[in-house]
Amino acid sequence: MSRLFSFLSVFVGVLAALIWMFWADIAVFVGIGEVPEKPADVLTLEPSDFSRLDGWRTDDMRASLKAFQRSCVAMVRRDDDRDIGPDARMGTIGDWRALCETALSLDVATIRSEDARTFFQSGFKPYLVGNNDNPEGLFTGYFEPELRGNLTREGAFQTAIYLKPNDMVSIDLGAFREDLKGTTLIGRLDGNRVKPYYDRASIEKGALSGRDLEMVWVDDPVDAFFLQIQGSGRVVLPDGSVLRIGYAATNGHPYFAIGRELIARGELTRETVSLQTIRQWLSDHPDQADDVMNTNASFVFFHPLTTDPNDPDAGPLGSQGVALEPGRSLAVDRRFHAMGVPIWLETDDAMNADARFHHLMVAQDTGGAIRGPVRGDIFFGPGEDAALHAGHMNRKGRKFILLPASIDPIKLAEVKS
Repeated sequence: MSRLFSFLSVFVGVLAALIWMFWADIAVFVGIGEVPEKPADVLTLEPSDFSRLDGWRTDDMRASLKAFQRSCVAMVRRDDDRDIGPDARMGTIGDWRALCETALSLDVATIRSEDARTFFQSGFKPYLVGNNDNPEGLFTGYFEPELRGNLTREGAFQTAIYLKPNDMVSIDLGAFREDLKGTTLIGRLDGNRVKPYYDRASIEKGALSGRDLEMVWVDDPVDAFFLQIQGSGRVVLPDGSVLRIGYAATNGHPYFAIGRELIARGELTRETVSLQTIRQWLSDHPDQADDVMNTNASFVFFHPLTTDPNDPDAGPLGSQGVALEPGRSLAVDRRFHAMGVPIWLETDDAMNADARFHHLMVAQDTGGAIRGPVRGDIFFGPGEDAALHAGHMNRKGRKFILLPASIDPIKLAEVKS
């Protein structure tokens, strides 16, 4: 009996110790505790070296240089004392001007691959990007879709692509509270009150009808939906001419990936979900397609894009206002990153998980679903091959930003603080 009591006393003691150690987790599990809040996203930078960049010596960076030149054209128009982006550690326009002027003096058509690499390696220093020191992030892809459309509503052309409405109001919450810096609300005025702007379902039911906002009509609502996800595209008109359109604004509602909805409904699995399988499901289930698409309340408005006469084959304009370069332009979260900054990306190939996608990119775009310091979206260009790569691109990876070797990010942050 004494042995039994001894065993019970030891068991109770161990149990009590375990409960004490893991009480926070147990409380959440049984519903009497609070789920710990996820820490806020914070961009961290770790000084690195080009020798740590896997594939740096073999990447052909001539297209990256071309992309960087486009960004420089936009950057050098600004005053030297302006910060290049939201983070003081990335320097001012003045810190970047000499590098941009050198880049613009180079001839991409004749430069050798090794000379393009030398330009970046001699003028920049790499920094490993982290989110609270965690360097792993998610990298996806997008492309420039092609739709069939008409400037008037007739026949098969029944789905509108809308211009930005003039009754949208944008509220910068950072102007009211420092901890809300970078947060913007989009709404509309209703008397003297601000209400959320119309969501996707309301717009599809006619909330914007009769206001002459229909820029063009297309023949497939699923194509129109994916155009909004990509942010730009080409609309082929009946006479064969092409209308290029790009992102103008969003209605301010959070983006929701409908692939998650199809997984929740048991229609797709995490292993099978892709742009192609989602599109196929929507086409195969027209009676349910609107309901599924409306779970993404976010709605994108567009404007016509003009083609650069000196570069007619250039891609669509990104958020920086410059043409995107297939395979070299990266969409990032603009709350953390500056447009025009070169980024070394290390992830896996979209079509072959055993192959690498290690390339020098340039931050030139953004998107509603691109959230976080280590997030990124690769622009793959136009056409079916680009659509295939973009649809399958969903890989973990890491990235390094390249900052001018002449600046010290830590000292810059201390000066600004």
